Amino acid sequence: MVKLTKKQKHIQETVDFKKEYSVEEAVGILKSIGGAKFQETLEVACSLNIDPKKSDQTVRGSVVLPHGLGKNIRVLVFCKGEKEREAKDSGADFVGNDELIEKIKSGWMDFDVAIATPDMMREVGKIGKVLGPRGLMPSPKSGTVTDQLGKAVKESKAGKLDYRMDKAGTVNVGLGKISFSKEQLTENVQSFLDSLVRVRPASTKGQFIKGVHMSTTMGPGLKISFTEVLK
Repeated sequence: MVKLTKKQKHIQETVDFKKEYSVEEAVGILKSIGGAKFQETLEVACSLNIDPKKSDQTVRGSVVLPHGLGKNIRVLVFCKGEKEREAKDSGADFVGNDELIEKIKSGWMDFDVAIATPDMMREVGKIGKVLGPRGLMPSPKSGTVTDQLGKAVKESKAGKLDYRMDKAGTVNVGLGKISFSKEQLTENVQSFLDSLVRVRPASTKGQFIKGVHMSTTMGPGLKISFTEVLK
């Protein structure tokens, strides 16, 4: 007979995998489990009722989480001239144009968010195959192609989350560290779910979100009640 670890026993005693939990209940349970030797992230996976192959059913959006992500966000800004000073004064970590593009072509990727002014997008497009797969390509839809650099940089630093569906029609996001309070994590999750509902493509029919599961980096997945998702 396999001997269970203390964490595994706690999970067996605490989690009912057939139950649908409220966001607050799920957060409380996941916080109580713990056990990892590093700071885990609260993760949410949303399965959507869409056809990923249809261009009019693409799902992507952004939300400024009320309590941030719990990490230092490194912001890169592609811009020229006077806009460089605006970006630096707003707190951007890396600011420039052609030299940054060449640096990225050489394999450098030490940043979390990329923002660009509209006049830079022709050049930034040359590294789209590098930035795109990593979710770092600036986009007008996510507010990362803009002349309002001060606002964009400050929102990113404050915990703005850009999200998009994967090829299977699922949106996976991290919404803060498990060391956050239960109230902070609950508010972050609800803010994200509210945002996801708002970006529902007009061409979709029926129930937009098929299922929501919440977990920590190393923890079990808990099913979330739809009354929570749609409230």
